Amino acid sequence: MSNLITVACLLFLVIVFGVCNIIAYPLSHKLCSKISNFIVKGVAPRVFRLLKAYKKFNFFGYKELRDKLPEQFIVISNHQSLLDIPVFMNFFSDKDVRFVAKDNLSRHIPLVSEMLRNQEHCMVPRKAKPMEAMAVIESFGKRVVERNQIPIIFPEGTRTRTGDVGKFYSAGFRKLVESSNLPVVVCALDGGYKIRDLNKILTNLQRGCYRVKILKIYDNPKTKEECINLLDEAKELIQQELDNWRKLPTTQM
Repeated sequence: MSNLITVACLLFLVIVFGVCNIIAYPLSHKLCSKISNFIVKGVAPRVFRLLKAYKKFNFFGYKELRDKLPEQFIVISNHQSLLDIPVFMNFFSDKDVRFVAKDNLSRHIPLVSEMLRNQEHCMVPRKAKPMEAMAVIESFGKRVVERNQIPIIFPEGTRTRTGDVGKFYSAGFRKLVESSNLPVVVCALDGGYKIRDLNKILTNLQRGCYRVKILKIYDNPKTKEECINLLDEAKELIQQELDNWRKLPTTQM
C-alpha cells in the first residue's frame, strides 16, 4: 500500500506540473520557461526528498572532483532510465544543463516533453539521415557555448535494460566536441534500470538508491582518435564504478 501511496504522490507532481506546462507552452513562452525552470530547480529535488521520506530511497551525489570542474564542460555518462534527466538536474543543480536526446522524448511525456522543447535541449530526429543528425548536434554545440550551458550526452544512445554499460557510439560525441571545443567530464550513474517502468517502481522502490559520480575530467580531445580513446576509457571506468557500487548496501554512500 505504501508503494502505491508514494507512486500516487509522484504522479500527482507529474500531472500537475505536466498539465500546467502543456497549457502554457502554446500560450506563453515566458510562462512555460518559468514552469520549466521550476521543474528543474523545484520539482526534481522534491521528487528525491519524497522518495527518501516515504520509501527510504537514497540519492547519492558524490562530491569528488566537484571543486576541479571547469566553468563549462561536456558530460558523458551511461544511460539507464528517463529518470537520469532529473538525476543530473539535481546533481548539477548549480549549472544550466542541456541534454542530447531523441526527438520522441519531446512529445507526449508529461513533465518532460514541453520542458525539453521550451529549454531548447538537443532533440535529434530518430529517423534523420546521419548528416542531418550531425547538423542538429553541431548547432546545439555552438548554442550551449554561447549560453554558458552544460551539454550532457549519453553515448550509448539508448537506455540499458540490464544496468550494464552498452556500446558507446562516437559520432554524436565527436560532433559535440568539435562544435563546442569544451573539456569532457565522465560521470557514472546507477539505479535507474531498477525503476525504469511502473512495474519495477512498485517492486524495487523500497530502500533503493540512485548514485551519480564524476569519475574523470579530460581536456578537449582534438582528433577522432582521441575521442574514441576517451570513450573506450570512459566506458571501462563507468563499468568499474558500477561493479564497485553494487557491492555496497543501498544505504551506504
